[in-house]
Amino acid sequence: MKPVVSAMNAWTCIVVSVFAIVILSIIGALFKANSHTMMGSEDDPKDGGAVAGAVFGAVIIYAGFFVFCGIQALLHMREARRGAISLS
Repeated sequence: MKPVVSAMNAWTCIVVSVFAIVILSIIGALFKANSHTMMGSEDDPKDGGAVAGAVFGAVIIYAGFFVFCGIQALLHMREARRGAISLS
């Protein structure tokens, strides 16, 4: 199987995905717990559980990106070990 994206794009996607998963998980947990820092203002949403569901949905999408890009990075590492010559 050949990689679809370049090695640099795969590793960048991994780093961004991990950062997004961590940050969005914290934000989702704060909304789920109806934390005062997230729900204390008049302009904030009233239903923290619904917002947490949307945020955790984004976490699942980033987890999918992480898996896809991780596989791409592994394919690049496997290809590099075989001594493949890149013409690009």
